[in-house]
Amino acid sequence: MARRTFPSDPALAQRYVDTALRIATRCRVRLPREYRLHVCRKCNGFLVPGETCRVRIRQRREPHVAITCLKCGAIKRIPIRGF
Repeated sequence: MARRTFPSDPALAQRYVDTALRIATRCRVRLPREYRLHVCRKCNGFLVPGETCRVRIRQRREPHVAITCLKCGAIKRIPIRGF
């Protein structure tokens, strides 16, 4: 829902993310991985590549995708397997 809303109203998209996180916390369940990838751990901001985050492929240590939040500067690393 937040993905469809973001282009027209980013504040409403952020509210959807906050609501989903609050519901998951109250019910003591984890959000699915596909949703967690779009939320910053530090500021709970909605991550949209090119708008609110920067996505880079890095080769240091082991190959990984680095997602940098442009609001708070937090970096999320996702390992790339199979190399």
